[in-house]
Amino acid sequence: MDSATEHRGACLCGAVSVVATVKSDHMGVCHCVMCRKWGGGPLMAVECGSAVTFQGEDQIATFSSSEWAERGFCRVCGTHLFYRLKEDGFYAIPVGLFDGDGAWTLSEEIFIDHKPAFYSFAEKTRALTGAEVFAQYSGS
Repeated sequence: MDSATEHRGACLCGAVSVVATVKSDHMGVCHCVMCRKWGGGPLMAVECGSAVTFQGEDQIATFSSSEWAERGFCRVCGTHLFYRLKEDGFYAIPVGLFDGDGAWTLSEEIFIDHKPAFYSFAEKTRALTGAEVFAQYSGS
């Protein structure tokens, strides 16, 4: 998959649609408690930076889940639309939101130290603890 490929998708009811240029064909999984509570399981997402546009923006509700990030969802059907960093507008879009199956490669798991024992993935991935994730973004 070309990393400059545009991907399209929509929420379950169709009130919100998205066009995003993904950074690569790699997807990641977040095992943090907030992501698991938000979706009932780990968040499987694709990094899109800020190259994301939505139609039906009046149907998007956001929840400020931390000082630095917010989560967006369709206010009609509840579909999870994005995880976004407040400062730089970085988007992580749930991979299942995009049309088709895509040629995604599971390459990274974050907050691996928060992953419960009742599930695991067969793929060998880069695995970062919560402390390693925060150190990566703080430059430590």
